[in-house]
Amino acid sequence: MFARIALTLVGLVCLALTAAPAAATEHSGHCAADRLHVPGAQRRLAACLDDLTTTGTAVTGHTVVADWTGLTSAGLPRPSAVPGVQVDGHFADTSSANTHHGWNSDAQFVLRLPDRWNGGLVVSGAPGVRRQYANDRAIADHVLAAGYAFAATDKGNTGVGFHTDGRRPGDAVVEWNTRVTQLTIAAKAVVTQHYRRPPARTLMAGLSNGGYLVRWQLENRPGLYDGGVDWEGTLWTDEGPNLFTSLPAAIRHYPAYAAGDPAAHQAILDAGFAPGSEFLWPFHHQVYWDLTQRVYREEFDPAFDGDLQAGIPFCATGTPNCDADYDYAARPKSVHRAVERISLTGRIHKPLITLHGTLDALLPISRTSDVYADLVTTQDRGALHRYYRIDGGTHVDGLYDVYPDRLRPLGPCFRTAFDAMESWLDGTPPTGTLVPISASTCGYSGS
Repeated sequence: MFARIALTLVGLVCLALTAAPAAATEHSGHCAADRLHVPGAQRRLAACLDDLTTTGTAVTGHTVVADWTGLTSAGLPRPSAVPGVQVDGHFADTSSANTHHGWNSDAQFVLRLPDRWNGGLVVSGAPGVRRQYANDRAIADHVLAAGYAFAATDKGNTGVGFHTDGRRPGDAVVEWNTRVTQLTIAAKAVVTQHYRRPPARTLMAGLSNGGYLVRWQLENRPGLYDGGVDWEGTLWTDEGPNLFTSLPAAIRHYPAYAAGDPAAHQAILDAGFAPGSEFLWPFHHQVYWDLTQRVYREEFDPAFDGDLQAGIPFCATGTPNCDADYDYAARPKSVHRAVERISLTGRIHKPLITLHGTLDALLPISRTSDVYADLVTTQDRGALHRYYRIDGGTHVDGLYDVYPDRLRPLGPCFRTAFDAMESWLDGTPPTGTLVPISASTCGYSGS
């Protein structure tokens, strides 16, 4: 179980600053990095770097390329070098799946402080069950080039065995949200030390599970942030839809679909997967659907398969304890209560931009972001939300490089959406529809 984290109302209020960022300024003497103190950190390493972006950190060893491989397309533009300070570290934790730096501890984080700072801070949590550098290419490169400080966390447990962390169902995912809050507070303190003034604007940004974290923070810890950009966030609701109301049907019916059964094809479509995404199903069947269902089901419903750890890989329907036959609606109320602990409501308190690809074959848009947008409207928070459905986008942009004639990368649209959030907070709310223009650009159409 992760260490308890004391969050006081005073701390939350004092750190919630909403003024606009100042113009970028040169910060001298940045190599006094060793004096920086990260509140609550058990270990930290500080380095002065000529380039904080992945172009530089991939060479110096200040990122881990495997953390972000496959998430972006090869053609996503790279910014010019951004010199500054990087601080790596970890908070107290009792789980140890993250082996980066030889620390064998989870709750690892990275902070990057550019010399030319615009007064802002961007906080992010890792997608999937990846580690703290997972957003370096997709998010950090862009925001660092714009002058923001950047902070990212591994969420407190990592890898496909993340569900072993905690004492009761749901604890591991509960920790994700706590770790983001913890890092945000610590990062604001570090920024204040380094630049001699607190951040004037704090944004959250994330993709997949990281997008879920953006939504949760803006619903539950809005005093820490001014807004957020949610790139295809995972949807958790205790009564559904959620992962467990779409993935089992895909797993159950895929073998018959692959054998040519039209009824099985329709069953997968009925589970929410988009017509036209069929060419992506073989990859998702092999890589994502089965594993994702089993490890997340183990997190929230470990009793389903008895003493087994995360079920039976690729089991056929009818096999005892097989996740292909998992029926979330029929599971005990205790399972739904475990999911309820981390569920979303749509009650955001700060501006949020959501973007999601229409051909997402892991988190189908009709069962995730479409539903979340409706939740926001139901909570009478529509004025705080802008939702962009990206035609031809799928869950990871690495697949664009395999199917450039069928897919559109979302990375460029995230960058447009992030810039739109800045304009929104400056007084100009975004309008129109986000449209991919090329493999490296995305813009607005209409009004």
